[in-house]
Amino acid sequence: MSKTFVIADTHFGDKNIIMFESRPFANTKEMDDELIKRWNDTVTPNDSIFVLGDFISCLDKEYAEGIVKALNGKITLVVGNHDTDLPLLTRLGIIVYKYPIIVDSFWMMSHEPLYITTNSPYANIFGHIHNNPAYKTVSERSYCVSVERINYTPILLNEVKERVIACC
Repeated sequence: MSKTFVIADTHFGDKNIIMFESRPFANTKEMDDELIKRWNDTVTPNDSIFVLGDFISCLDKEYAEGIVKALNGKITLVVGNHDTDLPLLTRLGIIVYKYPIIVDSFWMMSHEPLYITTNSPYANIFGHIHNNPAYKTVSERSYCVSVERINYTPILLNEVKERVIACC
């Protein structure tokens, strides 16, 4: 039976993100190899995965193609501010959305956090903010799936939903 996962801010190919976010990797190759390993140890070829922005940050088309081909699962990308070559990603079989999407009539998937109140009919799953302490990982209406918060490993969408529902 296939499963659905979610992740954000992988920044494949981005050497600067290691320094900016104090990622525990010596260089881009080490980071990308570890992200691919953790992704493929978790996601099977039959699974689906939502990437909530900032997927591949390099401009080398061959490198980007190699990353996409190395990853398991059917990828759906909600575009982030560092996702630039959308035609390439589409040609590589990724489903691309330029704007937030709603999943299961309640879960708003976005790159940046959305303004959601406790009276809102939606909850927001997002990335973009990495380890910014101004945002909680989980609240009663939101969940941040930036890789720094989920051990650089895709997380089951159902697990995110359960944590939001159980929160607070």
